[in-house]
Parts: sequence; C-alpha cells; structure tokens
Amino acid sequence: MRSRTFGVALAELRSAQKTAKGVSLYSRHVNRPAGRLFAAAAYRGFLSPNQVTLVSAVSSGAAVAAIALSRPSWPLALAVYLMLALGFALDSADGQLARLLGQSSAAGEWLDHLVDCGKIVALHSAVLVSFYRFFDLPGPGWLLVPLGYQFAAVLIFFGGLLTDKLVLKRSGSRSSARPSLVRAAALLPVDYGVSCLVFLLLGSERLFLGAYTALGAAHLLFLMAFTVKWYRELTRSV
Repeated sequence: MRSRTFGVALAELRSAQKTAKGVSLYSRHVNRPAGRLFAAAAYRGFLSPNQVTLVSAVSSGAAVAAIALSRPSWPLALAVYLMLALGFALDSADGQLARLLGQSSAAGEWLDHLVDCGKIVALHSAVLVSFYRFFDLPGPGWLLVPLGYQFAAVLIFFGGLLTDKLVLKRSGSRSSARPSLVRAAALLPVDYGVSCLVFLLLGSERLFLGAYTALGAAHLLFLMAFTVKWYRELTRSV
C-alpha cells in the first residue's frame, strides 16, 4: 500500500539523496531534481523501479531511432533532446523510487547499469549512421568522431563504476569529503545531460558537428585524466 501523497513522497526523496561526490552541476541541480519529481509521480502511479528503468530505455531508444532514421532538422532536434532528457531524468528516478520503497536490489542496479551502457553505445552509433546518411561531411575521416566519442564515453562510464565498486569493496566505505563546486563545474563536459543538450543543435549540420566534436574531444581528455586518477585510487586502497 502506497499511502504517501505526492508531496510527502517528494519531501522524503529530497532528504534521502545520494552523495554528490563525482556529480556535475547539471546532474546535481537539473537531472536529480527532475528525477525526484518523476520518482514521486511513479510512486503515486504504482510503478516499480524496474518499470521506470524500462520506460527510460524506451524514451532513449526512441531518440536513438529518430537520429538514425530521420534527416536532421530543428523539429527533430527538439524532439530528440526531449526524449533523451526524459530518459536521463527517469534514469535518476528509478533509483530514487527504489530507495523510497526500500526495494533497492542487485538485480535492479544491474538492469539500470545495463540500460545506461546500452544507451551510450546506441546513441553514438546512431550519430555515426546519421553522419553517413545525411551529413555533408568535410571528409570520411569525420566518421571516426562518433566512434572516438563512444569509446571514451563507455570507458568513462565503466571505469568510474568499476573503480567505485572496487574502492568500496576494499575500504568498506566511500569518501565523506565535501563535494567541490569547482569539480562539479569542471565535470560538465562529460555529463550525459550536457551530451543530450548538444542535440538541440541537430538542425544545423555545422553547429552540431562542431559542438559534438568538441564534446567528444573533451571526453577523450577526461578519460586520460580519469584513468590516472582511478589507478592511483586503487593502488592506495590495496
């Protein structure tokens, strides 16, 4: 029986947030608050956390299909962004709903991460298809851009997740250091929400290609920095 009202559920979600460590300003101040609203709505709608995860996957999947199958335009850009942003917010909502219901589980976490990894791979694969089908690229070498972006994004996601699990397993606790606002701002280029925002430029080949390439390059640079950081964290936790 779900006896809490929407307002009560929302208030409880606000007071039971995960740590902001390693979270960018976008996720902290935009995506998580949006996720709280969807989690409270899902609670009142009697949805399970896994059902919210699947709705998130459907929304992201619809955006991916639209990118790959439709010629770029401004209406498409808005539709793709809204579907990606909705999928990302629901990705935050499923975990929040699980904590509200006391139903966090290994299976739910597994499904959540599986969907996360799948949407990263699918999104940049769709951009590659769109580049090939619809874009007047300066040269064929530009087809490597989404592949490089995809490579870096997947490794950042997997590397960060695995590092966190290994450090927690060995030390038994996560760092309690206060999250830095400077670090949260610096992480914006590799926040999935910022990657979603770039698709608002899909109506202009030149603007989208430039912004998408810049973010892809940022991911590669951050990947190198993260790799060194993670390795040092793991050697210290032995």
